[in-house]
Amino acid sequence: MSMGGAGRPVTTVLTVLRDLREDLWTAAANPLPRAWPRWLARLPHLLVVVSAAVTFDLTARYFHGPVGFGSIIAGIQAAALVLAMFRPVPAWWAGTTAMVVGTLVMGAPFPWGYSAIVAQAGVLFLLALRVRPRAVVEALVITVLAGLVCTGFDLHRLGQVGLLQWIGTGLGRAILIFAVAAGFGAMVRARRVARSQLLAQEEVTAEERSRRTALEERGRIARELHDVVAHHLSVISIQAQVAPHLVDDPPEELKENLAGIRQNAREALTELRRVLGVLRLEDTRSEEARHAPQPTLDRLDELVGNVRAAGVTVTTETTGEPRPLAPGVELSAFRLVQEALSNAIRHAPGATARVLIGYDPTSLTIRISNTAPARPAAPSPGAGHGLLGMRERVAMLGGILASGPTPDGGYDVIATLPAPTLRQSADHAEDTV
Repeated sequence: MSMGGAGRPVTTVLTVLRDLREDLWTAAANPLPRAWPRWLARLPHLLVVVSAAVTFDLTARYFHGPVGFGSIIAGIQAAALVLAMFRPVPAWWAGTTAMVVGTLVMGAPFPWGYSAIVAQAGVLFLLALRVRPRAVVEALVITVLAGLVCTGFDLHRLGQVGLLQWIGTGLGRAILIFAVAAGFGAMVRARRVARSQLLAQEEVTAEERSRRTALEERGRIARELHDVVAHHLSVISIQAQVAPHLVDDPPEELKENLAGIRQNAREALTELRRVLGVLRLEDTRSEEARHAPQPTLDRLDELVGNVRAAGVTVTTETTGEPRPLAPGVELSAFRLVQEALSNAIRHAPGATARVLIGYDPTSLTIRISNTAPARPAAPSPGAGHGLLGMRERVAMLGGILASGPTPDGGYDVIATLPAPTLRQSADHAEDTV
């Protein structure tokens, strides 16, 4: 027990010495962080150089000793102030050493004057801008101890006159200025570090939000595809089961083929539900909404009517000859129009919208445009995923999406989706098989 108690002070001393060596025994370069515009980036350096020149002149005049020695001490302190912009720890050691040597060798009372105090305080401030708080405290303690050495640890007046009056003495004034300079530098560094961490966190948050939004949109698309594909597979299975009963005395080969079709459809449906059906576990929609048929372009008039009921003027135009399209294309086209009109309502209040559906032999063109807003839009409560969802849908179908502001202050969304006729799709599927 006694050996352990005796060993604790030794361990503490060794720990302190190790921390001091780690924090303050380095000559690594650590330049000033640039917190100014490019054209003002050198202004702090210029101010420090001017301050060092003034400090050198005032401190050199103060000394009265061997010829040139006072100028050397003053030069070291001024050089330490300049060096602190690039290598703060060696600069602090140089300034502190010059402070002690200048006092003890020259025999001048400490502190030498405000110029010397300001120079050392400037070095402490520049040091605190670059090193962690523990190193700042260590440097400040050593600086104070150096000041006490310079005065021969003359603290008897502290007990005689009190703290407030003692601060007005030379040593008390110097210690107060050193502490304020170190504390202010540490505060500026803490604010800069906090701001950097905040910016980094905002970048991570924005990236995570974008990734999560993409995953949510892909999940929604997967749920809708699950509904579409599962419906058609179920129809195929039922048709394959009923088909033999529609023919009088069907051959066994036909029965076997239809049975194989039905079996493959059932297996594919089972596998599809196993892979994608889990997405419904997070679907909070009502039971009725989950089993409702997926919307198609046949419901475009209903969608536009709902938007008009919200007070938005919407015009529609259809070019080409409308025709049935693949369920995925129909669903995605409806969702594109729905999302674009929703964005117009949110971000362009008072604007008029126009929806153009163009049928081509092999593609479907969708264009939703709105005029400039009549009044400022309300602030968005968060990052939306409308355009991201549109891109996901168009990319899934192998289409092209272009969006952006128009010269008149409005917004335009144009999507081109591959949309062959159902017969062309079937022929392509047969060729692929």
